[in-house]
Amino acid sequence: MSSGGKADVLHCEDGSTPDLLDYAFEGENREHEMGVWEAAKSHPWACLWAFVMCFTIVMESFDMFLNGNFVALGAFQRQYGVLIDAANDIYAIPTRWQSALFQAGQCGAFVGVLMAGPITDRLGYRWTTILALVLMNATIFISFFADSLAVLTVGQALEGVPWGLFIANSPAYASEVVPLALRGACTATLQMSWSIGGIIVAAATYGYNQRDDQWAWRVPLALQWIFPTPLLILVFFAPESPWWLIRHGRKEEALRSIKRLGTGDPETAQQTFAMVQRTVEIETQMGGNPRFLDLFKGTDLRRTIIICLMYASQNFAGNLIANQATFFFEQAGISSNRSFELSLINSCLGFVANVCSWFISSWFGRRTIYLWGTATNITLLIILGICASIKQNQSTNYAQACLGIIISFVFAGTLGPISYTIISETSSVRLRALSTGVGRAAYYVAEIPMIYLASQMLNTTGWNLAGKCGYVWAATACVCWIGAYFCLPELKHRTYRESDILFNRKVAARKFKSTVISVTENE
Repeated sequence: MSSGGKADVLHCEDGSTPDLLDYAFEGENREHEMGVWEAAKSHPWACLWAFVMCFTIVMESFDMFLNGNFVALGAFQRQYGVLIDAANDIYAIPTRWQSALFQAGQCGAFVGVLMAGPITDRLGYRWTTILALVLMNATIFISFFADSLAVLTVGQALEGVPWGLFIANSPAYASEVVPLALRGACTATLQMSWSIGGIIVAAATYGYNQRDDQWAWRVPLALQWIFPTPLLILVFFAPESPWWLIRHGRKEEALRSIKRLGTGDPETAQQTFAMVQRTVEIETQMGGNPRFLDLFKGTDLRRTIIICLMYASQNFAGNLIANQATFFFEQAGISSNRSFELSLINSCLGFVANVCSWFISSWFGRRTIYLWGTATNITLLIILGICASIKQNQSTNYAQACLGIIISFVFAGTLGPISYTIISETSSVRLRALSTGVGRAAYYVAEIPMIYLASQMLNTTGWNLAGKCGYVWAATACVCWIGAYFCLPELKHRTYRESDILFNRKVAARKFKSTVISVTENE
């Protein structure tokens, strides 16, 4: 017993100890009672560290948008492209090389996310991220000094490996360090990092697109170095996730981490510690040490399918239009300089949409946001296809460009950020590092062929569909909507223990919200 008459949670070895359970009940009830503003005031450091970890995604975003802008950059086209119109001196990057540039980083990231689970389980979120940031600094050299498309492609593939580590760890870490009320907003900052990367790229390429020399693309590549070192220093001082520490038996460190993330109040910290330990021990008793094969067994298989669906569906609802915005605008008939301007506007509006998503995720459920956001984009994509199918003039060109921006805005405010929230909440604590990695791998498995398809649809040396690609993306988004309607559960306001119980009971997705779980249940 402690001096205050309460149990010393550090020395409660059994998750069923009455004193520990009392603390766990109090901690979980407090999580449910806290509102968003109260949670933010009492856990400012948790919000900061969650944001820092999520901001590592800016590097993948930066590079993805950068490649999309390179293929529309005049100097880059003349250096590496083929002449398609001698009279007007127009060059274009061949479709196969466009696809290679877009896919190389994703192939590397695919390797990275599969490595992330085992490495994180051994080293923790913090040291895995530090390792990835060091690797990122080194691999940028290859892309910067590349003198051919082949070398640039290799550089992108190697840069992709640390991207995979970042994207697998960030949503898991953010969801574990903040209170229940802040999970939606903090995990949604992943999408904001994408927008910030897009804004920097759009501004840099807009500023350099008039140049006729190699610095038109080398300077934007060099800008990648502004991120890894400052982030490495910040992550070095970040606390490790208390969930990871407790899973590895480091209880004293976990309690210190909880105090650093919250107000430092000993009573509150011990309640949170007890709640975390209770959940971890229940999952450990049910499944033992985490293994890859566990992701495809029992109720964890259902969770893995949902996570993979959420990640993969990000490629099927018009997001690839946003990733290739500048090139899309050019193919829609907009001048090159105006296309770069619109791309910058598109990225800035995406940032605004991300901020709006914080409030949307507080007001509405995850399932509601996903279904309505997808349905909205399906409608807009069909309208885009119709607009591109009629007789073309300046008005239809700008209409396609505006629709492309609106589709990106809707994605950035609904589907994009809420997907990361759903992913981080769906996985079991025991398998989180593995499941987020496998889920992101599903994203790349879906994205790599979709990038090729997107390039084929937009490129003048391919199918040259311009806005008619809206029909294709509307069809794929419909499939995602149907899958989510039947499979996606509502996990807003659910602790990880409650989520475990709901999945173990095999509750139907549409009944998750209405099912009542008592704080005393230990299934």
